[in-house]
Amino acid sequence: MKKILIADCATLTQNNDLDITVLEKYGDVVYNKNISHSELLDTAHRYDMILCNKTIIDKNVIEKAEKLKFIGLFATGYNNIDITAAREHGITVCNAGSYSTSAVAQQVFAYILNHYNAVNRYNNFVQNGGWQCSPTFSVLCYPTDELKDKTIGIIGYGSIGQRVAEIALAFEMKVLVHTRTPKNDDRVRFVSLDELLTQSDIVTPHCPLNDESREMFNKETFNKMRDGAFFINTSRGGVVNEFDLANALKSGKLSGAAIDVLTEEPMSNDCVLKNAPNLIITPHTAWAPLATRKRLLNIVEDNIQSFLNGTPKNVVR
Repeated sequence: MKKILIADCATLTQNNDLDITVLEKYGDVVYNKNISHSELLDTAHRYDMILCNKTIIDKNVIEKAEKLKFIGLFATGYNNIDITAAREHGITVCNAGSYSTSAVAQQVFAYILNHYNAVNRYNNFVQNGGWQCSPTFSVLCYPTDELKDKTIGIIGYGSIGQRVAEIALAFEMKVLVHTRTPKNDDRVRFVSLDELLTQSDIVTPHCPLNDESREMFNKETFNKMRDGAFFINTSRGGVVNEFDLANALKSGKLSGAAIDVLTEEPMSNDCVLKNAPNLIITPHTAWAPLATRKRLLNIVEDNIQSFLNGTPKNVVR
C-alpha cells in the first residue's frame, strides 16, 4: 500500500468542515497539521506521495525522499516546490489549476466595493450611535464613488485575471491588462506596464511569483501610479516590496490598499504593514470558502487518480 503524507492539513480544514479522509482510498494516509521542515527532512523517505498546500519541498527534501513519485498541490501556485529537483528525480508535480478563480475574483471586488462604498466606515458610524444623532435621514460623512467608468489595471491574464475583468465589465468599468501572453479579447485593452500604472484607478496583480514578478511593486512602481489609486494584492506577498507599499500609503500617494498575502506568513509582529493607514489585510483567505475547498479537494483527488492510471494531468512543467 502506498504511503501518503498530507503535510499541512490544518490549512485545508478546520473543525472538520472538509472531509479529507476520502483520500485514504489511495493509500495509508499520514496527517500532519503543519509539518516542520526538519521533520519533513527526517521522514520524507517514508512516502510515495506528498500532498501539500504551502509546505516547502526543496532540493534537500527531494534528495531524502527516495520513494517519492508524486507531489500533489492543494494550490495553484507552486513556488514552494523545487520543480527542477523534482524533475531530476522523476517526481511528478501536479497543481490544482483554476479551482479558486471565482473566490479570488469575488474577494478582489469585496475590497473594491468596501473601498468605494465605505461600507465598514458607515457601519462603524451607525454602530457607534452616529445615525441616531443625525438631523437628516441620510448621513454623508464619508465620500463614496461609483465604479462606472473607473479604470482597473490587471497584471496577468490567466483564469483569475480574466474573471476579474468580466466582473469589472459588468460594473461598466474600463479594463487595462498587462500580460506576457495577450489573449484575443477585444473587451479589454492590452497595454505596457507603465501605461497601466499611469492610467488605472485600481491596480490588481494576478501573476505567479517568479524572478520577473518578485517585488514588481516597489517605490518606482507606486510612484508611477495615479495619485489616489487603490492597490490590491491577492497573488503572492513576494510581488510587493512591503516597505515601499507602507510608504505609499503613509504619503497619501495611494488612497488605500487591500492585501490577502504577505512575504512572511503568518504575519510577523514587526511586519512593516502593521498599522499602515488605509490598508485592509486579510489572512490569506481569498481562496478558502468551503465550496472552493471542496472543489480543490476534488481536483487533487482527480490528479491522484490520473497519475495512478498513468495519465497525469495538471502537471507542472
